[in-house]
Amino acid sequence: MSEEKRGMLSAGRPSNVRKSATLASLSDKGPTVRVNFDLDRDEHKRLKMMAVEQGRTVTEILRELVSQSLK
Repeated sequence: MSEEKRGMLSAGRPSNVRKSATLASLSDKGPTVRVNFDLDRDEHKRLKMMAVEQGRTVTEILRELVSQSLK
């Protein structure tokens, strides 16, 4: 592989380079922090199915649920 082409390739997650423009990412709420937690497999599958059925991301659903719970 030529040196020029090698410089264009990068290992890593594409999502780290380019974030999608969702309503949640366009809000002016300031810096964010990452939150991780465990779900059992059945809950995770049901959550993903809900996201597909609603045409939303799991992140959007979870952010909405957290926001509603903190009101």
